[in-house]
Amino acid sequence: MPGINQQGMIPVSNKLRIGGITANSVVDGPGLRTVVFLQGCPRHCPGCHNPDLLDSNGGREVTIEEALAEIRASISPITQGITFSGGDPLLQPEALHQLVVQLKQDFPHLDIWVYTGYKYDEVKHLPVLDLIDVLVDGPFEQDKKDLELAFRGSANQRLIDLPKTRRAGQVVEWQPGW
Repeated sequence: MPGINQQGMIPVSNKLRIGGITANSVVDGPGLRTVVFLQGCPRHCPGCHNPDLLDSNGGREVTIEEALAEIRASISPITQGITFSGGDPLLQPEALHQLVVQLKQDFPHLDIWVYTGYKYDEVKHLPVLDLIDVLVDGPFEQDKKDLELAFRGSANQRLIDLPKTRRAGQVVEWQPGW
């Protein structure tokens, strides 16, 4: 696996390092979802929800095609979306972009969510964000942990509606039912 570059992201590759894929999740976005857990995170936030996914060399390396086959197999007629979590999916932005391009072609009716510890302003230039519906941004902060928040762990994290954000030219937070 290539090392992490100066920006903290893994260079271009046609492979992803994943920790696992879960079908039928109801906690990682609205509705029934497939969740793809990508491996690697430089933050090591105290209280991390997925500490097994921190190691960039952990999990398993798969090709984009292998990941697509696993994700396709997890999609059912009542699946509402696909969520990428981790670790931090944006450590692998080019490979994630390749994967999401194909998923959008195969499943245009599904929404795509991505969880990242990066703030939106740090990653808004990444092409993959043009394909994502909701970005959950910001690192987990233990002192801001709030179990009452929908689809995030701490109050500093935002659910950003990326299509509306692009149209408005400023961050627009996602609201249920939009």
